[in-house]
Amino acid sequence: MEATLHALGGILLRAVPTFLLVLLLNFYLKSVFFKPLQKIFDERYRVTEGARKLAEQSMERAAAKAAEYEAAMRAARAEVYKGQEQAHAAQQERRAAELTAARQRAEAMVKQAKAELAADAEAAKGALGRDAELLAVRIAEALLRRSAA
Repeated sequence: MEATLHALGGILLRAVPTFLLVLLLNFYLKSVFFKPLQKIFDERYRVTEGARKLAEQSMERAAAKAAEYEAAMRAARAEVYKGQEQAHAAQQERRAAELTAARQRAEAMVKQAKAELAADAEAAKGALGRDAELLAVRIAEALLRRSAA
């Protein structure tokens, strides 16, 4: 058994330089290769994350601008519709005023025509009355001439 332990001690003694070399290689690779590589990965992550955050902020600003634009468009449409409604109401009022004025003119023309017609009728009645009396006188004279003849 002692020989086995002695052999094992010899193997361990010969493995110490390899172990130290692997340990030294580990520290060397960490400092020369893995630390710079980790720095590059960290920098890349920071830049990517920064770009992502900038993109998110940009998207939020764009969404806010789009919302402002939509609100402005709604306000402008409402203002245009309000203006159209006011113009329509004013046009309706003008039409109503024109219609009222036309009715008043028509009523005045009808009254004037009725008055003229009534005056013409009175004049015609008066003329017919005079003509009837004149005609009656002529007929009576003609009858009297015939009976006298």
